[in-house]
Amino acid sequence: MASQRDVKNKIASVKNIQKITRAMEMVAAARLRRAEQRIAALRPYADAIGRMTRQAAEAAGAEAARVPLLRDHDTQENAGLLLVTGDRGLAGGFNSQIVRAGVRLSAELNEHGLSSRWYATGRRGVSSLAFRGHELIGSYTGFADRPAYSDARTIADDLIQAYVDGRVDRVEMVYNSYVSPLTQNVTRQQLLPLSRQAISGDPDQSDGQDAPTKRTPVDYEPDPEKILRRLVPDYIEISIYRALVESAAGFFGAQMTAMRSASENAGEIITDYTLQMNRARQAEITQEIMEVVAGAEGLS
Repeated sequence: MASQRDVKNKIASVKNIQKITRAMEMVAAARLRRAEQRIAALRPYADAIGRMTRQAAEAAGAEAARVPLLRDHDTQENAGLLLVTGDRGLAGGFNSQIVRAGVRLSAELNEHGLSSRWYATGRRGVSSLAFRGHELIGSYTGFADRPAYSDARTIADDLIQAYVDGRVDRVEMVYNSYVSPLTQNVTRQQLLPLSRQAISGDPDQSDGQDAPTKRTPVDYEPDPEKILRRLVPDYIEISIYRALVESAAGFFGAQMTAMRSASENAGEIITDYTLQMNRARQAEITQEIMEVVAGAEGLS
C-alpha cells in the first residue's frame, strides 16, 4: 500500500490538474458565447446570398450552364477535399471525427475513380493528414478560433482556381456544424461544381417557411448570367466562412464539454485517493498501536 505522503502528493497533483481543466472550461464557455453570436449574425446573410443565387440561376435558365463554376468537367479524375478542423486539441473527438470522415469520403470517391487532393484548415487536421501520409495541396492554420472573412476568401480563391484550371474536377468540404455545446454534426457539402440542388432548391424551405410564397418579379441589370457569375464565387466564400464559424463554435462547445468531464473525473479520482489516504492513515495508526502493545507486553 502507498504511504500517506505519496497519496497526499497524488491528491495535490490531481487538484492542480482540476484547477486547469476548470479554468479551460470557463474560457471555452466565454468564447462559445461570442461564437454563437457570430453564427446568429452570419446565418441570415448566408441564407440571403443563397436565395439571391438561386433566384439569379432560375432567371438565367439554360444560360446558367455557361457559368464555369456551375458546369461539370468533361472528365472526373481528381477531387479536392477540404477538411475544417481546429488549431488545438483537448476537445474530445472533435478533430478526429472530421479526419475519419474525410478518409472515408476519399475511399468512397476512389471507388468512383476519383483521386483525392487534400486541403485542410487547422493545425490538427494538417498534422493528422500528414501523419497518415497524405500530401496537402493547401494548408491554412492560425485562425481556427476566430476566423475572418478574408481567411475564407483565401481558401475559396485557391479552390476556385484549382477547379477552373482543371487540377480538380470536384470539391467537397467536411466540417462540424454547430447544433449545441453537446452536439456537433459532421457535415459534408459539395462546393464545386455548385450543385443544382444548392442553387435551384426550394428557397422557401431554406428560409424556414412552411408554404411557398409568390415572388415579386425582378428585373436584372446586367443580365442574370453576369450577375450569377459574380454571385457564385460569393456563395462559395460565404459557405466556407460559415463552415469556419460553425466549426469554431463547435470546437469551443466540445472543449467546454470535455473539460467539464475532465474536472468531474478529477473529482472522482480525488475522492478515491482520499479514501486510500484514510486507509493508509488507519493502517499506520493500527501499526503504531500494535507496536505499543507489543512493547508493553515485553516489559511486563
